[in-house]
Amino acid sequence: MESLIAALPKAELHVHLEGSLSPALLFALARKHGHRGVPSSVEAVERWYEFRDFPHFIEIYRTAGEVLVDAEDFRLLAEDVIGALAAQNVRYAELSVSLSDHLVRGIAPEVVFEGIEAGRAAVPGIEVRWIPDFAGDRGASLGERTLDAVLAHGPASVVGFGVGGIEVDREPFAAVFGRARAAGLHSVPHAGENQGPERVWSAIRALGAERIGHGIDSLRDPALVSYLRDRRLPLDVSPMSNVRTRAVRSLSAHPLPAMLEAGLLVTLNSDDPTMFGTTLTDEYRAAAALGVDVVTLARNGFEASFADDALKAAALAEIDAVAGS
Repeated sequence: MESLIAALPKAELHVHLEGSLSPALLFALARKHGHRGVPSSVEAVERWYEFRDFPHFIEIYRTAGEVLVDAEDFRLLAEDVIGALAAQNVRYAELSVSLSDHLVRGIAPEVVFEGIEAGRAAVPGIEVRWIPDFAGDRGASLGERTLDAVLAHGPASVVGFGVGGIEVDREPFAAVFGRARAAGLHSVPHAGENQGPERVWSAIRALGAERIGHGIDSLRDPALVSYLRDRRLPLDVSPMSNVRTRAVRSLSAHPLPAMLEAGLLVTLNSDDPTMFGTTLTDEYRAAAALGVDVVTLARNGFEASFADDALKAAALAEIDAVAGS
């Protein structure tokens, strides 16, 4: 199984750039900028990355992101994160960027995009695209401001627009997502992580969701399961994230196997890997421990992605070759 997981070409569709800040880099950037809101040693940061619940995680996530100030900071982070993905045989990744968190701190969007694009260019052998998002619990006006920044300054490597943060009703964001879709951006909201299937419905109906971040609560609504299955609307699932934020009580209780058994198009992802003490490889190990077919998950990752058809076809052919060897 270890050899199979290592050999499989992978796509990572739900991973947050800021949630991938390693303790060492976080500590170094905090010292660089004299930030006193984070712990005073690498070991203390590792202990800091232990979360009571989802709101506590969001609190730590936002504080950690404050160490990102200039383009070089963003370059260092992007290169570090993308390099770690490439080392796990990830061929294609769509990284979420918490752009709204930086805007509210007064960081210019040009600084963010300059830095992450430099980091993207520095790592060969992997295709990377960006999904800027905003924190839904901070209101629709911040979503509009975030989209304005993306449309004015975002590079061609931006493929989607998302909403994250503490999970609130998605209906108020219909207008901003309508503008994003009209501009050619894919709709990729978080929904159904810990607030019930109605959040998934609102993401579909109000936001035109083309893929759902998490969506693990979907199983609580048979009609929603049928809708997702019939339309092959993908769900990006991150088991260890759900365990770390207490969305599920344990790995053995995770609904991943049931989601696949229900015929849902599920992808496997690491979400906030350094903050949750995981990697995409670890997520594949966890899925295997749950009795899930990791080859199917690898195929789903590319099929659900916004990669071009040639990349998808090549990756799927290689997966089939690896699985048959």
